[in-house]
Amino acid sequence: MEFKHKPVMLDECIQGLKIKPDGIYIDGTLGGAGHSKEIAKRLSKQGMLIGIDRDEEALQAAKENLKEFQNVKYIHNNHDHIKEILENLKLEKVDGILLDLGVSSYQLDERNRGFSYLGENELDMRMDKTQELTAKEIINTYEEERLANIIYEYGEERFSRRIAKNICLARKEKTITTTKQLVQIIEKSIPRAKQKEGHPAKRTFQAIRIEVNNEIKPLYATVKNCIECLKPMGRLCIITFHSLEDRAVKNAYREAKGKCTCPKDLPYCVCGAKSFGKIVTQKPIIASQEEQLENSRSRSAKLRIFEKK
Repeated sequence: MEFKHKPVMLDECIQGLKIKPDGIYIDGTLGGAGHSKEIAKRLSKQGMLIGIDRDEEALQAAKENLKEFQNVKYIHNNHDHIKEILENLKLEKVDGILLDLGVSSYQLDERNRGFSYLGENELDMRMDKTQELTAKEIINTYEEERLANIIYEYGEERFSRRIAKNICLARKEKTITTTKQLVQIIEKSIPRAKQKEGHPAKRTFQAIRIEVNNEIKPLYATVKNCIECLKPMGRLCIITFHSLEDRAVKNAYREAKGKCTCPKDLPYCVCGAKSFGKIVTQKPIIASQEEQLENSRSRSAKLRIFEKK
């Protein structure tokens, strides 16, 4: 299957990065290389693009889409390890970093990956197929309370406790192995009258996917690490699709910006607050109405930009 992934807020990201032709840029979520292709077009032979993705199928697709460019390095890894990746490349700092978080259109459409609640496929949901933890293991081994908390926190699902209870009852009878089995349990757990707001399994599947791929917990630290890896005047652009992602990015940006906590009547700062740069976007950038109509994935997207001091 062709790796299709329409880049969200492409123009806004390219402008936000302020690309220098001889600069070094990282796309930490390479995917199908939609954003990366536009970055690569703006680089001279002296410039470099580093594409990181934990999905090997994405990397293969990106290599095909970027085959005309010679100054691209492909890394099978997680952007959470950005410092280690740069150390291995013997690079200290870069001019810009882009993170487009969440699941790609390809991963949703490729049913055998188990991300989609449509059809009947194995419960997998791994972005990196080399990792051990799968959706099947979570659904069949996590305790009821832990499952309920994940579905509520990551999926913002009101019926999380009922869904978790019914998952635990069903797995006593037989192991839950397919997406269809899980969807049927979710549908039974949510009152019919409340199933009008999109597919009833959407929120639960999102929550399980986030847990499988550990998408939220390391994010705050990752943002801070990315800022540390920037050269002076370097830019970090992050697109989020979930309120918890956006909160982590916003809080990390605020801390990196620094804020003096000294009483206002003191003649100079004694609290030792240090600023690593400035927040370029005081409010997040959202996709235009036109883009939201063309690409439904962009409707929940928020772009925040930070510039290193």
